[in-house]
Amino acid sequence: MLAKHFHSGKRGAMRRTAFLFLIASAGPAMALAAPRTALGIFEGWGAFRESAIPRCYAIAAPSATIGRPEIKPYASVGYWPKSRIRGQFYVRLSKERAPGRELRLSVGSRRFILTGNGPHGWASDARMDAAIIAAMRSAPSMSVASSTATGRAIADTYRLRGAATAIDAAALGCASIR
Repeated sequence: MLAKHFHSGKRGAMRRTAFLFLIASAGPAMALAAPRTALGIFEGWGAFRESAIPRCYAIAAPSATIGRPEIKPYASVGYWPKSRIRGQFYVRLSKERAPGRELRLSVGSRRFILTGNGPHGWASDARMDAAIIAAMRSAPSMSVASSTATGRAIADTYRLRGAATAIDAAALGCASIR
């Protein structure tokens, strides 16, 4: 039901933004409360399942950042089967992004403009999620870039070796949950 509204028009975008902000802001608290099951570690990517929520995700820390990280950055691809959300890309930047600054994701030769706020970024719709994941499967690395309110660069780079396997493990980890 919720997924029907996520990707349709401005109202869908607003609901998606509100939902993702809620997930992003509640994520650390939920991570402490919900026990994780490791589905596997694949190079620099891990796949996990949290049965209490329920959700599964592939996640990695960046291999490089510009400057000292102010926030613990990561990129993930998540699955929330009860909400019918599958293959949703999310990135948390290493620094707070200034309001109105563009957030660019480069995956191999593909370029995407993400939406989000502060240190949070995600695809604008399910089609972009699918395109990002498809690009991640064949590229050696991806980077996300923007700038802070003081004009400092934000650039976080991720190695993608193991990402496809971790994404598949996360998808399979939640495949039987309805």
